[in-house]
Amino acid sequence: MNMPSWQRAVIKVGSALIAPDETGTSSKYLLAIARFIIECHERGQEIVLVSSGSAAAGRKYIKYDSDTIPVTVKKAMAAVGQNEMMASWTRFFDFPCAQVLMTHGDLRDRARYVSIRNTLRTLLEHDILPIVNENDALATDEMKVGDNDNLAAMVATLVDADALFICSDIDGLFDADPRVKPDAKKIPVVETITEEIFALAGGTTNKIATGGMRTKIEAAEKATSHGVDTYIVNGRKGNTFELLLRGENPGTLFKRQKDPMSNKKHWLRHTLVSQGEIVVDAATASSLANGEPLITTGILDIQGDFNRGDAVVIRSGDDAEAIAKGICQYSSHELMHLKGQEVSHIAEQYGYSPITEVIHSNDLTILEEV
Repeated sequence: MNMPSWQRAVIKVGSALIAPDETGTSSKYLLAIARFIIECHERGQEIVLVSSGSAAAGRKYIKYDSDTIPVTVKKAMAAVGQNEMMASWTRFFDFPCAQVLMTHGDLRDRARYVSIRNTLRTLLEHDILPIVNENDALATDEMKVGDNDNLAAMVATLVDADALFICSDIDGLFDADPRVKPDAKKIPVVETITEEIFALAGGTTNKIATGGMRTKIEAAEKATSHGVDTYIVNGRKGNTFELLLRGENPGTLFKRQKDPMSNKKHWLRHTLVSQGEIVVDAATASSLANGEPLITTGILDIQGDFNRGDAVVIRSGDDAEAIAKGICQYSSHELMHLKGQEVSHIAEQYGYSPITEVIHSNDLTILEEV
């Protein structure tokens, strides 16, 4: 099957390819990937490389025999291994590379998000290969993306990529686990990511890796909603990249959505982490779906503890699915006093003119139709 054409792509390479023996980096699988990047570079196509492997690279310096590695030890492995991981890549290229480390905290802060976006775009404009990784040595649980599959999808939206290539250790998505069922069939194209597609996913058996097939499908869902064709391919096979260079699909293609959401709406939906919930009545839920802002009148209840500027989800009823998500201009404490009231009544009661919208329509994205 021929691939859609692309000019800018993100390539994600995991720990299983960079450190297959979990004892440091190896060029065993990286050489073919590097040749692919070089050929794309010579064709004038732009590449951003998202590379795992810092913790795996650092494991040879910090010995730990147990299968369960403490977080502090894993952070130290990442700190010492990041330099080696970068060196493993840069030795392949005769053009400059740039190290870009980030956390989820950087991505969910709008100003830092835009700053990273501008930095990556500037690097590409100057023919520099950005090599991106999560800053595992410093990230806390609250600040972590958690896996580089989803990080790669976020980077793909950051740079408005046309394609995302997720290099795995299997040939793509199968209708059953090929390691268990040898007759499992590869699915060459996924038009729409559904619950049935997610049900085909498994986990990971790699002690250092953090992803699995499910995280790859999650990443594909994020990327395709922003108009990025996403591929899961086998990074252990050299001919994978020969086929890609010929414009053929060697793995599974998740097709981009025809009507992708804007960059900011995508950021709201897929990058921001919700800090609480607002429950609204049915009429308010319908008005949100029609592009109206959220105001205090239709708010029934507040759940969770959040501050001004935090992301919250909106539900129509306590047990309903979330229908929207946005940036709240009030804290949960303030809304507990203001919920259900008319703006004019609030001004009379509290002696000041409040912010008209709880969530402005520009800071709101619809998750599910009402």
